[in-house]
Amino acid sequence: MRKNECVVILAMLLGLCVSCTKQPADGNPDDIPTLPPPPSTWQEHWFEHEQAVKRVFSNDRIAVYFDDDVDTIKTDWMFPFLDSVWTYTQSVYGDFGPDDTTNRLFAIFHTDKYGGGHPFMYYEDSHDNRNGIDIGSGPDAWINQTNWETNTIIHEIAHVVEFINNGVAESPAFTVWGDSKWAEIFVYDVYAHLNRPQKLEDAFNDFSKGTDSFPRANTAWFRNWFYPIYTQHEEATVLNGFFEKLAGAFPKKSHPVTGQEYERRMNLGEFVHFWSAAAGVNLSTRARLAFGSAWLDDFATAQEQFGSLTYDAQDPFFGKDLSAGATVSVSKENDGGASAPEGSSQVSDFDIQTKFFVNEYRTGFWLQQRLGTPMAANAYLLSSGDDAPDRDPKSWEFQGSNDGSNWTTLDTRSDQEFNYRNEFRVFEFDNTESFTYYRLKVTANAGSPDIQLGEWRLMQK
Repeated sequence: MRKNECVVILAMLLGLCVSCTKQPADGNPDDIPTLPPPPSTWQEHWFEHEQAVKRVFSNDRIAVYFDDDVDTIKTDWMFPFLDSVWTYTQSVYGDFGPDDTTNRLFAIFHTDKYGGGHPFMYYEDSHDNRNGIDIGSGPDAWINQTNWETNTIIHEIAHVVEFINNGVAESPAFTVWGDSKWAEIFVYDVYAHLNRPQKLEDAFNDFSKGTDSFPRANTAWFRNWFYPIYTQHEEATVLNGFFEKLAGAFPKKSHPVTGQEYERRMNLGEFVHFWSAAAGVNLSTRARLAFGSAWLDDFATAQEQFGSLTYDAQDPFFGKDLSAGATVSVSKENDGGASAPEGSSQVSDFDIQTKFFVNEYRTGFWLQQRLGTPMAANAYLLSSGDDAPDRDPKSWEFQGSNDGSNWTTLDTRSDQEFNYRNEFRVFEFDNTESFTYYRLKVTANAGSPDIQLGEWRLMQK
């Protein structure tokens, strides 16, 4: 290539770079900037960051900065992507500062340095009082739109949402849901809104199989808490509703920049109470299944302390629990007895992480619950054990009786599968007749000579 050709091409590329700072991320020529342009360069001065980054794109909503190692040609997908994510975020959660300037999102990207990312908020002097995200990755960063790249961008924006919304600084729930649990449902919702079906499917599969050590070991945050609440209670509306309930009722104190900040972090009982208020139904049953029961006293206290937050007493997904106080019996008991760590008492202890185990069970094995008074069940919950998927029940009959001898088959299932360990599933059927006894008769399991079951609860919807 001759020298004069190189000069022409370079000039064209420079022209593109200049013009991209004037055009909106969606390419709409009618979207004329009304705010002053952000600085053309920005010297980082936080943590180990010390790069002088350069602005490569801006409009009234976002400002994007690269360090010198980012490929400026193969990364232009980031501009419409960021703009769409931030525009949608503001449409759901409102403003993130007192004026249009503070509402602009600043996004800094690095290649081959600073692995991972962090958010910053306009009330922080450390990042020059701007809302934004700062992310670095490896030598091929930002050119392939990998799931890690797009997920991390949205993830860090999720932290901006939680730390400054409704004009209040701080995140009371951060010590409950940690660094990533809120971000997962936020990522999922953004992909759903942006109509990115493959990203949405990948996020669902990845988040669903994940478990965490808090608030107890093997907690499936996305699968057992956030995703069901999201799908059953108006999606983004319930996500935003949680922050609105916080801003309206959780204790606050003065803040020199925002005017208000939350006074303290919340406990898990308060967390369940505020999410119940956002959903409009009592989520304590779901919380017991997801998190265990250690928070129940704090939940009762929160209901008293924040009595202005009201909701329906019963979650329609679970209905009325009929198993509390029921007497359990089985056709074959665990070798250690009913009260053993894997005895039959574990099958109705309201804990999906304990289990009932029997070795060398026979076809026709059954579990039975006797109620104090006859009641009409029309749904039941089963959960898988913590290991050995081939021990899971696969086919069964669900029966009712009033004398313990004559049985009516109410529901029959075959070839069922549990996709995860400690997974609970709810099975519904038509029934209006009250029975004193209910029996789960297992006709086949997934192949093992042994059988196990985490939880079995009767419900009335």
